[in-house]
Amino acid sequence: MAISRNRVRSGSAIPAINVTPLIDVLLVLLIIFMVIQPQREAKLPVKAPEPATPETPPSPGTLMLTVSTDMQLELNTKRIDVSELLPFLADLMEQRPIDSRTLIIRAPANLAYGSIAMLIDLAKGSGVVTIGLVEDAT
Repeated sequence: MAISRNRVRSGSAIPAINVTPLIDVLLVLLIIFMVIQPQREAKLPVKAPEPATPETPPSPGTLMLTVSTDMQLELNTKRIDVSELLPFLADLMEQRPIDSRTLIIRAPANLAYGSIAMLIDLAKGSGVVTIGLVEDAT
């Protein structure tokens, strides 16, 4: 009788695990974990500006870099060339404490983005910690 059982088994299909339901369950679990996973946001420090009052004048220690449409630079009413900006700002930033290393860049709205990005890079390279951008209305 043992011989007849082996013959019956050898003639039948080989048992295999059906993986289709397993894949379905894994896909559902993957979708669930993707949905409940919190979105990771960029960790860029952004400070919302305080509302300005018209009677408050800017402090005398504020550095304002004004840019014209033809890339003429003025740092607090002093004309400066782009090539002189990095060493000049670096000297100014070395004399200031870290929490007051702020530069405000005032530029017209129609100036190219690359020009302002270059000025921001120069300012960061010279040691400026906080940079503010102001649209020049003139």
